Amino acid sequence: MIATLPNVAADLLQAPGSDKPRTTVSTHRPRILLLYGSLRERSYSRFLTLEAARLLQHLGAETRVFDPHGLPLPDATAADHPKVRELRELALWSEGQVWTSPERHGAMSAVMKAQIDWIPLSVGAVRPTQGRTLAVMQVSGGSQSFNAVNQLRVLGRWMRMITIPNQSSVAKAFQEFDEAGRMRPSSYYDRVVDVMEELVKFTLLTRDVSPYLTDRYSERKEAAEALEARLSLGTAVR
Repeated sequence: MIATLPNVAADLLQAPGSDKPRTTVSTHRPRILLLYGSLRERSYSRFLTLEAARLLQHLGAETRVFDPHGLPLPDATAADHPKVRELRELALWSEGQVWTSPERHGAMSAVMKAQIDWIPLSVGAVRPTQGRTLAVMQVSGGSQSFNAVNQLRVLGRWMRMITIPNQSSVAKAFQEFDEAGRMRPSSYYDRVVDVMEELVKFTLLTRDVSPYLTDRYSERKEAAEALEARLSLGTAVR
């Protein structure tokens, strides 16, 4: 049944799958998974990701950074490969994610795309990305560009994620990090702080109502039709 506007507020306060009102609010730290798109020893996308992880921890989040070393190409092996299992388990654990890619030939890197391709839209009845928040960032070797973050936004929408409005694009990244890999003070750094702060806020606001926000009429209709077909089949068998 399609909710009318007067019922939306009541639906939002109702626990998913129940006729009882929502009575609990999550109090654990927001769980954020961070992915980066380079295997280089001195990887600026990794440096930016680690800087973001430190900021998220300072803002009260719990973080996990996935190391893409050893992850096979999509479909090159079975999904029970240890690195694939690790990535998928982290995606299920997360309530929000950060995707950071270098720009290669005007696009995101293959390393970044491979990680996203290994995360399925659904595993049985569970969707590892749907309703989770997402922040996108990129690093460039030259002048500022937004090609990679724009592509990441398209993928985030395809993965049914809540991609926050703000984003970060760090130009001439080799100038923005010191020898230890720490980001130097700059307007670029300030923007990263803004993005991580916004991600935490959006995650706190949406994680408890994500099932409501991603509930779809077409899927409810399909599920009802499937249930009706099973019931009809059971009656016919008897």
